Amino acid sequence: MLYIGTVAHNHAATVGLLLWKVRQVLRDAPREYQFLVVDDGSTDGTLELLEPYQRALPLTVYRRDESYGWSRGVDLLGREALKRSDRPKRDALVIFPADFSCTPDALPELVKRLDSGVDFAVGEAPNTGATRMQRLVRRWAPRLVGAGLRVEGVQDVLSGCFAVRLVCVKQALNERPRLLETEGVPARAECIARLGQQARQVSGVPLPPAPQMAPPLAPFQTALDLYRTGRRLRLPAPVATA
Repeated sequence: MLYIGTVAHNHAATVGLLLWKVRQVLRDAPREYQFLVVDDGSTDGTLELLEPYQRALPLTVYRRDESYGWSRGVDLLGREALKRSDRPKRDALVIFPADFSCTPDALPELVKRLDSGVDFAVGEAPNTGATRMQRLVRRWAPRLVGAGLRVEGVQDVLSGCFAVRLVCVKQALNERPRLLETEGVPARAECIARLGQQARQVSGVPLPPAPQMAPPLAPFQTALDLYRTGRRLRLPAPVATA
């Protein structure tokens, strides 16, 4: 079973398209799947937009009246997927950004990596369509977070797109009351590190160009936040092979 999850905050313009595109990609695949969507306090009609999708797709929406952020949304998705799964070593959670900045066309390759024995496949977005400074920050993000959050085999820690066996999520949640401590852009790097620590094999997966660009990074603030987060958390570097 694949649990396809996303955290939507005012993403009415894209979250429905994301779900429908994933459905198209999986239409010919011999895979059972369920959609899990956290509506994180949206005020743009995201919840209303998702109502017809719940009738047409195997979709569960978790509504929050206030926005708690991507970190808590991913934490909720992981816990709910574990509740539904009776085979966490086989089943997987796949996370896509709700803004359509990572194309679902990457899903077959992410799943293929899991089928080949990888426990954690991380989507790596092409570093295009941004300013020079934004590209540099994205490229240097693994070095900015340092050994505290670096994962061998992963070059892009900011895409927010990955597929992970649920056993890794279970082990990460067993170690702490919440999966993630941080919010914002650094939370994506922390998520890669937390789950990467539990994986025997980690692999980066190049993503095709996306239909929509990710929101632009504030390069200097992002670089500073990544550096501070890596030094504050100081996680042991996971041992993994690409």
